[in-house]
Amino acid sequence: MHEVLHPKHWKAARGYSNGMAAEGRLVFTGGIIGWNAQQEFETDDFVGQVEQALKSIVEVLACAGAGPEHLVRLTWYVTDKREYLSSLKELGAVYKAVIGRHYPAMALVQVVALVEDRAKVEIEATAVIPKA
Repeated sequence: MHEVLHPKHWKAARGYSNGMAAEGRLVFTGGIIGWNAQQEFETDDFVGQVEQALKSIVEVLACAGAGPEHLVRLTWYVTDKREYLSSLKELGAVYKAVIGRHYPAMALVQVVALVEDRAKVEIEATAVIPKA
């Protein structure tokens, strides 16, 4: 459906793609954080907040008729890269449970803080629904 862009002489990317090419209807989310539909945090656990943010992204995509397989880019903003790096195994399991084995282009940035004080992660998503 989408073309993964990876120069042949580059080392394989793990858990993300270096680039994606796609045609169709573009879907963008705002920065989605790890709170529920009532804008309440159910956990201060980093992995738990990532799981909720990913589930929320899937819900927003569904409003446009898109699913996780249509994702072409995720940008993650985290308040503690060490917490991210120390949680890679758990994050991988949560990601696969919510998104599946689809790995769009991704970037991760550590930030000083997010607007919501309890937020540990904020994720922006871009999806492309192919032309029929």
